[in-house]
Amino acid sequence: MKTEQQRLPRFAVLIDADNTSPQIASGLFEEVAKFGEASVRRIYGDFSNQRLKSWTEILQKHAIDPYQQFAYTTGKNASDIALVIDAMDLLHSGRFDGFCLVSSDSDFTRLASRLREQGADVYGFGAQKTPESFRQACRRFIYTENLLPQTPASNSSAAPKSKSLQPPSAALPLLKKAISQIESDDGWVRLDFVGSRLTNLVSDFDARSYGFTKLSDLVRNTGMFDVEKTDGNRTRIRAKPKQSAKPSVKRKRTVKSKVRVATAV
Repeated sequence: MKTEQQRLPRFAVLIDADNTSPQIASGLFEEVAKFGEASVRRIYGDFSNQRLKSWTEILQKHAIDPYQQFAYTTGKNASDIALVIDAMDLLHSGRFDGFCLVSSDSDFTRLASRLREQGADVYGFGAQKTPESFRQACRRFIYTENLLPQTPASNSSAAPKSKSLQPPSAALPLLKKAISQIESDDGWVRLDFVGSRLTNLVSDFDARSYGFTKLSDLVRNTGMFDVEKTDGNRTRIRAKPKQSAKPSVKRKRTVKSKVRVATAV
């Protein structure tokens, strides 16, 4: 039997149907499984609305419990309020280690902050358009664009390539800042330490946003770091030493003087 220390952290996954695409459902629960167990799976919205029909078709597949909230008044979102009330009830039950708030709505910023104040881990999931206030209120924030199913490549032998949200060069300032905050005598730092530092610096850092599934692949692709494996099979990196510019050698211009040869008559 597993002891209490060995069990996976329990998370309550609360989805705002009005601000989340059903296409991310499979990727969402695969992502949650990386850090815990989705013990509660609830989705909130007005499912009598034709716009949410695509959600109703996949609820059973992922064992998501729908919480119906009729839109009593135009412009007012009753489902947001229901989600917040349930989140606080679940928090005070003391049964959960954290929460996954799935929405691109900044209205959940205060909820994320409040949950963290109580010691709960909060993982946010939303589109890249999500306001920074909500992203930074979460311990980690994962862009839902990175959870979409990959389009198979036209060549069956080639692996599908994920669509990057930013070029790899955009990650350089963050990588350099993270490395500078890790003590090192010779410039080499462990890659897993860099990864932890990155998530502490920026809650929404994700190698997939730059087109790579692994941080090591992103680091290599920038071309600015040396990467090697240690004896313990751990990856470590360091900034490539700057090459000193070679002194330019000025060539002396030789001027050939014209010699006039006088011929004797």
